[in-house]
Amino acid sequence: MQAKLESRPSVRRCAVTGTLGLALLVAGLPAATARDTGPDLSRYYDQKVTWSACEDMEAPKDLQCGKVTVPLDYDRPGGRTLDLALARYRATGDKRGSVLLNFGGPGGSGVDELAAGGKEFMHLTNGYDVVAFDPRGVGRSSPVTCGPATVEIIEATDGDEKLTDPQDVLRRLRDAAADCAKHSGPVLRHIGTVEAARDMDVMRQALGDDRLDYLGFSYGTRLGAVYAAQFPDRVGRMVLDGVDTLTEPLTEQGLAGARGQQTALENFLDWCVEDIACPFGQDARQARRLVEQVVASLDADPVPTGFGEPFSGQDMVGAMGQALYSRELWPSLERALAQLMESGDTSGLEGFVSGGVGFPVRDRTGIAVRGNTGAGLTDPEDIPMDNLPAALMAINCADDPDRPSAAQVAESLGRLRTRYEEASPVFGRYRLTQVLMCYGRPKGTDYIREDVKDLDTARMLLVGTRGDPATPYRWTEQTADRIGPSAVVLDNKGEGHTGYASSECVHRKVDDFLLYGSLPPDGSSCGSESSQGGDE
Repeated sequence: MQAKLESRPSVRRCAVTGTLGLALLVAGLPAATARDTGPDLSRYYDQKVTWSACEDMEAPKDLQCGKVTVPLDYDRPGGRTLDLALARYRATGDKRGSVLLNFGGPGGSGVDELAAGGKEFMHLTNGYDVVAFDPRGVGRSSPVTCGPATVEIIEATDGDEKLTDPQDVLRRLRDAAADCAKHSGPVLRHIGTVEAARDMDVMRQALGDDRLDYLGFSYGTRLGAVYAAQFPDRVGRMVLDGVDTLTEPLTEQGLAGARGQQTALENFLDWCVEDIACPFGQDARQARRLVEQVVASLDADPVPTGFGEPFSGQDMVGAMGQALYSRELWPSLERALAQLMESGDTSGLEGFVSGGVGFPVRDRTGIAVRGNTGAGLTDPEDIPMDNLPAALMAINCADDPDRPSAAQVAESLGRLRTRYEEASPVFGRYRLTQVLMCYGRPKGTDYIREDVKDLDTARMLLVGTRGDPATPYRWTEQTADRIGPSAVVLDNKGEGHTGYASSECVHRKVDDFLLYGSLPPDGSSCGSESSQGGDE
């Protein structure tokens, strides 16, 4: 699931868009012995991280930055390499090692997120260096980009009339996929969760840890599960919060997201109409109809942003979707919608969306992959404006084994559209267009659907939130069943995407496990924060 990413420092920037399947590069080998029996990776496993002050970025003074070098292709480790950006807060107490964080996405910069929201994790520095990273293809780690094709991808699926001509839509998506490959360079062929998990094992060794202690949110739970399948004997204390599906196809994931976001919108409007300042009035039913009317109006006649780019109804839907993952953002969303309704000012809504899909993009063809030595980190000002959506599409598609033919897509699109619009009159079409984004790209791996199951690892903590609009609670139960006896489930009876930042109870239980190894009983729960956040 795509992690929610906006300018606000909060863990719950982790949120929605497609979970999919994965593949082990050293096929047929026991995952934990890949380093020993496969190609020689010693040059990567023998490195150590050199930490220094973070330069060229706005960051707290106590945040340190570093990098690790990994092979572009793990099957050919003597060839081209990538440098991956790291950041850490140093342990202040008795250090037991490092805890690696992934905030979700896929496509979000872990370095930027730790710089903005690191205060959420300061308690963990009582025992750990708290470390985050930019995965390959993301942020400063050889960022991918579609260049001008990002706009083409949006335009191909923007508007009801486009979806009535699926052959034209698919042709344009296929052409855009070719442009993404051209502008991203060789890293695009070696992107995905399987490679990112192998990169994490290199990081683990470079950080000096025998086992990986890990805290992953949303998409980061997919990444953690894949790591555990690849390296079961190297799993330390692992927490997966906002648990992704390991099995459902992209079409079903999109439906789950549409339903969850529709429910979150209705809850927001029920809250909004109690405020005299609510831009949709004081009647909840009328407010829902008005939101649909505004979306349709903007799709028919977009308004210009401060960048001069058109802001459509689907841009509004995307911004609302990001803001709805945390109840704490509701007042800001109300103000942003009021700005739009009263003066056509889109700046408030734009602030909820990181990655700049509708903004000018930079063409950085083949960035930061050169020769057979580390190509260095990308300067922050050179990160393409479309890196987040480009990386999200690239990683999800690399993880997705489903590639229906043009005829199959055309035949099923009408039925899918009906199902999505029934799931959500506001978010349905937005989510449906995302399902089409892998068309024209190489088929992804089916590793996760076939092999990420029955894991023989140390016990790991899975946190599911009952009111999560991005990762339904049933995914936590299903993933726990897939993992097997190693999985310990914590039931968070609250709202919002992920539990660590929204529930004091979840926060405490996660920290107790990571710091002290104290696991709650399987099936125990945390009560709603509105009911004092108590344990049950």
